[in-house]
Formats: sequence, structure tokens, C-alpha cells
Amino acid sequence: QVQLVESGGGLVQAGGSLRLSCAASGRTFSTDAMGWCRQAPGKEREFVAGIRRSSLMTYYADSVKGRFTISRDNAKSTVYLQMNKLKPEDTAVYYCAASLSGILVVTSEYDYWGQGTQVTVSS
Repeated sequence: QVQLVESGGGLVQAGGSLRLSCAASGRTFSTDAMGWCRQAPGKEREFVAGIRRSSLMTYYADSVKGRFTISRDNAKSTVYLQMNKLKPEDTAVYYCAASLSGILVVTSEYDYWGQGTQVTVSS
């Protein structure tokens, strides 16, 4: 089992920044592929960003490229999502997740999920 705990959400004005953190515990050796997904009210959960522990390769949804940066500190078993130039359409609950299959861009491939943290961007 892998436990994931997110923090860092909140209310920010458009153009502002937030940094989300995700602390992993349990079978952290299996958390090679980790990512962030989000779900806005009335919409399906969507992939935002992903990163691999071994190669540190990163992947981003087109909607956040150039604004969001995913990173990880393997020594701390923590994954971060730096979000800059936030837009009202970024408003959602953001979830940290771990994929045992290694597939990052498909939300159904994630096996473990955090409880989510709310990000609200005001216009």
C-alpha cells in the first residue's frame, strides 16, 4: 500500500502562484511513476503532470505546459507541483497519485490516490 497526502492548496488571484506537495509513505519503492490530476466541478478527472523517479522525465497536459512544473525529492518521498500564472480555469481539486504500471497520462492507470487539495483561482 502507498499512502499519499497532499498539501498546499488554497485561494489565489489569477496570475498568482501556488505550490502543492505530496508526501508518500508505505511502499514508496513502488512509486516510480507519480503524477497530479485534477477534477473541476461537473467535469471528469484529468491528467495534469507526471514524473518518473528513475529518469526524472516529466509529462504535462497541454493546458498547463509552460506554467506548471512537477518535481520530486526522492529522499523525502515527496512530489511537488509548482503552479504559476494561474487561471480561473485551473480551479479544481488536485490529486496526487501513483501509477504501478508506469503510465502517467491516463487517469485510470493510477492505483493510489491522495485525498485531494482544493485550488481556487479568482478572476
